[in-house]
Amino acid sequence: MKKNLFLLFLIFFSNYGFSQTYINELNEYQRNMNAEFSDSLKSPLSESDRLIFKNLDFFNIDSTYRIKANFNRTPYEIPFPMKTTTSRAPMYVKYGEASFIFNGSDCILNIYQNIDLVKKEGYSDYLFLPFTDLSNGNETYGGGRYIDIKKPDGAYIIIDFNKAYNPYCAYNHKYSCPIPPAENNLNIEIKAGVKKYH
Repeated sequence: MKKNLFLLFLIFFSNYGFSQTYINELNEYQRNMNAEFSDSLKSPLSESDRLIFKNLDFFNIDSTYRIKANFNRTPYEIPFPMKTTTSRAPMYVKYGEASFIFNGSDCILNIYQNIDLVKKEGYSDYLFLPFTDLSNGNETYGGGRYIDIKKPDGAYIIIDFNKAYNPYCAYNHKYSCPIPPAENNLNIEIKAGVKKYH
């Protein structure tokens, strides 16, 4: 009996510790985003908006939106110009596919790599996940959102929708932002990450 109670105690506190570590990490992520938006040298906001900026509006942190997805590397894709909100057409290549089930729905998302960005120091393992979902235009930005991801080591990839953020176009029309490809439209609501501005 005592042994069983001890095992339950260990399981409870190890899960609690993971949850607290995860929440602390996301709180730090949100603080860093707010600090960037307040910084006159880094903020995408117009000067008038930055001066009255307090903080971004986030959904409540929800660990169910941290997805361990199956990952299929697609090494022979042809680079293509991704459409943006302007005439700019940066070159991307499809790096792989992530598949998962969320709330009973089968989901597949393409994950991309920016051809020019990957050549820069510090970005060799950087991947880009633009997506749209049914919350767009209501609680979230109508043009979709992005997630930055690191290259996975194996057959799985972590997609944390709590880190979904808006393109800079959501805050300032002077920016040119990639438009999420149609194949990355999720037929579910993603109530995680940054909400729409204003």
